[in-house]
Amino acid sequence: MKPEFHSLYTHGFIRAAVCIPHLKVADPAYNVARTIGLARKASAMKAALALFPELGLSAYSNEDLFHQDALLAAVRDAIRHFLMESRQLTPVLVVGAPLRCEGRLFNCALVIYRGRLLGVVPKTYIPNYREFYEKRQFASARDAVATEISLLGRTVPFGNDLIFAASTLPDFILHAEICEDVWTPIPPSTYAAMAGATVLLNLSASNIIIGKADYRRKLCAVRSGSCIAAYLYSAAGQGESTTDLAWDGHALIFENDECLAESDRFAAEEQIISADIDLQRIVQERMRMTSFHDAAGDHRERVGRLRRVDFEFEVPAGPVPLARQIERFPFVPADAALLDERCYEAYNIQVHGLAKRLASSGIRKLVIGVSGGLDSTQRSSWRPRPWIAWGCRAPRFSALPCRGSPPATGPTKTPSASCRPLGSPPARSTFAPPACRCSRISAIRIPTDSRCMTSPSRTCRPATAPRTSFGWPTTMTPWCWARET
Repeated sequence: MKPEFHSLYTHGFIRAAVCIPHLKVADPAYNVARTIGLARKASAMKAALALFPELGLSAYSNEDLFHQDALLAAVRDAIRHFLMESRQLTPVLVVGAPLRCEGRLFNCALVIYRGRLLGVVPKTYIPNYREFYEKRQFASARDAVATEISLLGRTVPFGNDLIFAASTLPDFILHAEICEDVWTPIPPSTYAAMAGATVLLNLSASNIIIGKADYRRKLCAVRSGSCIAAYLYSAAGQGESTTDLAWDGHALIFENDECLAESDRFAAEEQIISADIDLQRIVQERMRMTSFHDAAGDHRERVGRLRRVDFEFEVPAGPVPLARQIERFPFVPADAALLDERCYEAYNIQVHGLAKRLASSGIRKLVIGVSGGLDSTQRSSWRPRPWIAWGCRAPRFSALPCRGSPPATGPTKTPSASCRPLGSPPARSTFAPPACRCSRISAIRIPTDSRCMTSPSRTCRPATAPRTSFGWPTTMTPWCWARET
């Protein structure tokens, strides 16, 4: 089938969604119904991926109810129902559930696509500090011996070393980790990214305390930036028990340190956020970042042990317009405060570079030649600094105009108050039109002093002299001006 040109999937993008459903504690039947409802909405948006919170089919705050056979059996029934309902849905669905394996209970992420359970990823780092005491109920992925798990009559891959790759959609490679995993010095997603995963997922419950939301944003930004990947984060919202904790339903989508979407926190309604992720950008950035691959080489043994689960992804049919915001001026921030910071940096980068050059070379006089509207604007706003003047006591600025932008006054105009006769001493902060034609455009050897005006050298010629091969085109009236500082 011929690819649809007006589809973002044809151009290296995917649409990803993060969902925050309403839940009830220890009520898998209710929870799976709410989860299916948001999964259908994600499918209607033609998303390729939909992420749900940690332990979303059972709820997170069940405490010792997790050890009840009735709850675990109800979770298995909810998984069976969810698999059936997902057969006609577009996205890869990643949901959380407690599963028993090898006599232990694991906090798991289930990766599901069109009625098929692709694999199960258990949580690696189990928090047992402050308000957390998960080790009372759950075991770590490190404790698992088996690499497969039997669930609902099928045997599927099991472990925190799984990456899921869409064989029919290049560079769409997933990895899932759970909540506390990202709060550790070396999260499991680090190795997954070095093994090729481009979209990293975090199923989280994550209670809220003052200041934690900002720290989450920083975590996701750093993970997406250092791994050169997309990072999706989903936290629990309405319905979790508030006996000991509170929840804000925080959802985030980051791409390479940039926040693409964020949910409203403490929302009364269920939420779904989405963003179009540029997979080609991620792959291109990794290709250029040589240190990324050097790090993968240093951890070759661990990265090489990751298992790859391939599946055939059906690209949504028909046009799928890009919903991603494209800045009109990508290098000019729209935020005023950020724009001021960028301008401050750009200005001082040039000033410091020039100051170092002057100090190193011992130059005592400086001529800066600029040509062009933007350069001239920058030059006209320049003000000497004391430490610049120390490196060059007599800076002189010269400029040549752009084609089609003659000055208000020039050699062919009637001199204004800012012009001075030939040979007259220069006045401070005045413009002086010299009566010479510069036959060679140079940023350094632009004669603008009175000696050039009165006795032209081989690089200057009188205004009436014919141009040389290095002169200005005959269609343009050349002129030059100087500013004394």
